[in-house]
Amino acid sequence: RFYLHPELSKDLVGTHPPGAHSLVAVSVGYFLEDFVDMLCNQKLHQSWELLFHHSVVIVCFGIAVLLHQYVGFALVALLVEINSIFLHLRQILLMANLVHTTCYRLNSIVNLGTYVVFRIATLAWMSRWLFLNRQNVPPATYAVGTVGMAIMTPMNIILFYRLLRSDFLK
Repeated sequence: RFYLHPELSKDLVGTHPPGAHSLVAVSVGYFLEDFVDMLCNQKLHQSWELLFHHSVVIVCFGIAVLLHQYVGFALVALLVEINSIFLHLRQILLMANLVHTTCYRLNSIVNLGTYVVFRIATLAWMSRWLFLNRQNVPPATYAVGTVGMAIMTPMNIILFYRLLRSDFLK
């Protein structure tokens, strides 16, 4: 998207390419569905972190969808979900008891690599953008964004440590 629409790199508030608003709206639907599924099918002590994560995403993406603004910023946030492919594959391999396989080991390496690139680096870039553009963002929206980043960043750092410890520091 950024290659095809370079104006996005200059304006993440009011500019978005065709289809981007729909993508963010569908993402809100996905997070809502997953939230309800976890509420109905998992114990709260097993899923509270993901429920919290989904709540933050639903609020932040919901604002972008309702206001038709910050859609570009939400697109950047969706880069984080690229890593989810490997996190989910890791869970599937664990459930299949394939921990001691080459596939699991390879996925662990790719998972950590994509985690750093698509989660840690993206969240750091988003925090930096929000800070540098604070004068252009209304106070309420800035507060929601800042709180969202203040929640997501430590959660992702903690999860990274858990993955590192579990898959590499045994």
